[in-house]
Amino acid sequence: MKKKFKYQNTEIEIMKIARRDAEMIQCPNREEKLRNFCCAALKKASEKKLASITFGPFEFSLDSLSPAACAKIIAQEAYKHIKLTRPRLKRIMIALAEEENVKLFQKTVFGYLDYIINKLSNGPFSTADIIIEVGRGIVLIERSNPPFGWAIPGGFVDYGEAIETTARREAKEETNLDIFDLKQFHTYSAPGRDPRFQTITTVFTAKAKGSPKADSDARGVGIFSLSQIRKMKLAFDHNKVIEDFFKAKANSRNASICRIR
Repeated sequence: MKKKFKYQNTEIEIMKIARRDAEMIQCPNREEKLRNFCCAALKKASEKKLASITFGPFEFSLDSLSPAACAKIIAQEAYKHIKLTRPRLKRIMIALAEEENVKLFQKTVFGYLDYIINKLSNGPFSTADIIIEVGRGIVLIERSNPPFGWAIPGGFVDYGEAIETTARREAKEETNLDIFDLKQFHTYSAPGRDPRFQTITTVFTAKAKGSPKADSDARGVGIFSLSQIRKMKLAFDHNKVIEDFFKAKANSRNASICRIR
């Protein structure tokens, strides 16, 4: 398994360090803490015109982020920093004390970066999200990958795929529901709406019958009312999306919604 990955002029390296030589860093138990830590460290390194920076070694515990989640968040922040700032950094090193975590980080970080850089290309990335009405509530999934939180079902548009097809596919993959009455609602494109990278999403509305079942990258799934949703932690800008939907529904029965034919 390779130990280095190069993106633009920066090498990302996963290295093993002897525990006796390390002052271990307790891995944060919240995504925001680790993101802010990585972002601040990379920014500081760039401002100081450093040639290299080392993260870790991390100490993982039962109440901390998992090694896999930690690896993905660091990969996301490293990718975002290199892409947006084109830094002078020649090396970003991630130090770990356990051999099994070294191997996991190599697989996760390099696999993630390879997917983002070589498959999704340069972005902005196109996504589709679906507000699925079941009865008087809407379906939300609990994400199992960072960014964490509850979200309306959705995902990336595959090459050669119509965005309406993406909406139907993602709805099925993440909730196991067959949707109908698919309609286009609104496009959301604020650069900071996704903490990983810039995404432009087309939000659809749809209806379904039955009980949703978590699948794909969903940790959980449920049907919730607006009052329940307002008390939940939502990923991305989905709190605004849902508020916009209920406001439009109350003001005019889908007057501004364009039906997909």
